[in-house]
Amino acid sequence: MRDMGIAARAAARELARAGTDAKNRALRAMAAEIRARTAELLRANREDLERAKNEGRDGAFVDRLTLTPATLEQMAEGLEQIAALEDPIGKITGLARRPTGIEVGRMRVPLGVIGIIYESRPNVTADAAGLCLKAGNACILRGGSEALQSNQAIAACVRAGLRTAGLPEAAVQVVATADRAAVGHLITMNEYVDIIVPRGGKELIERLARESRIPMIKHLDGVCHVYLDDRADPEMAVRIADNAKTQRYGTCNTMETLLVAEGIAAKVLPLIGSIYTNKNVEMRGDEATRKLVKDAKPATEKDYYTEWLAPVVSIRVVKDLDEAIAHIAKYGSQHTDAIVTGDQARAERFLREVDSSSVIVNASTRFADGYEYGLGAEIGISTDKLHARGPVGLEGLTTQKYVVMGHGEVRN
Repeated sequence: MRDMGIAARAAARELARAGTDAKNRALRAMAAEIRARTAELLRANREDLERAKNEGRDGAFVDRLTLTPATLEQMAEGLEQIAALEDPIGKITGLARRPTGIEVGRMRVPLGVIGIIYESRPNVTADAAGLCLKAGNACILRGGSEALQSNQAIAACVRAGLRTAGLPEAAVQVVATADRAAVGHLITMNEYVDIIVPRGGKELIERLARESRIPMIKHLDGVCHVYLDDRADPEMAVRIADNAKTQRYGTCNTMETLLVAEGIAAKVLPLIGSIYTNKNVEMRGDEATRKLVKDAKPATEKDYYTEWLAPVVSIRVVKDLDEAIAHIAKYGSQHTDAIVTGDQARAERFLREVDSSSVIVNASTRFADGYEYGLGAEIGISTDKLHARGPVGLEGLTTQKYVVMGHGEVRN
């Protein structure tokens, strides 16, 4: 791991001076390699899938691990999309002349070396490599042991793309061992690694947060809320409550708790409850909810803190906007929260007072995504307040430094 760190630091210095054309050539070459080696990648993935099935992994786990010709094509297209994005590196903004004559601005620069630790999903190998490279960073990728063969096969495509563009192969390194001790070393190599990005379950991220000596870009939970205000359009309220929960269950931006103003509850909750029942979504609600939705089970205090990642939803009827905001402050995870309302003043209050990385008015929480936000792609979601917050795209993988343009000025 130390040797990888040394090589990554040297590669990061080369990438910092690499031009946009070279980075884009590498990305397009990586995409071409993935297409050319489809059969090889699928063979490697079959080894991982066979091991996962022999170990008794569940269907959802196997689904996340599975590569198909279609998903490989998506990986290749994703790399080409990153190549098409504007390069943030080297941009100078805010350049202003001071009374002394000097001009002061800020230049966007790479973070340096990024360590990314993730589980199950081999597509992360290509996504993370592409985003880090375009932002001028070297990266060390440590995927889950369950995807070891798939990740190594994808890494070979990445290295070939780097060679084609004349960039150092050490710019993207994938840890080749399943030994968990490698993670312990990676998160303490602060002399070589500048940022750690964990992508995985809560248990993994909590462990890394405890043990890492390196700053992290992370989120622990996605306890996302939708609040249906009593001035919401009922049809819109029902549509958003349905989509935010049922469009996809296992994502961090899926709604886990539905809050409904008592003034609109009788009008919308029976309809929403019927939709959830038809889609086999288990409902857990307070007493007011259970009076309106016969299929709802009693909710516990713990339920409102829970990120279900499953067809289960917590529901609560609240008095008004104040009570909704108070509930989100107590039970939320500062990830994504939405209000449905026709009242502009209430919408603005919600935007100001709800302290989450994404706050949404009159739309589903499922839009909290780098692609949907126009970032092109994302490395993950951050609920931290320093450096990057919300979906982390290319700009989130950079930092800024002050630059000063002088004309011979000296300070008196």
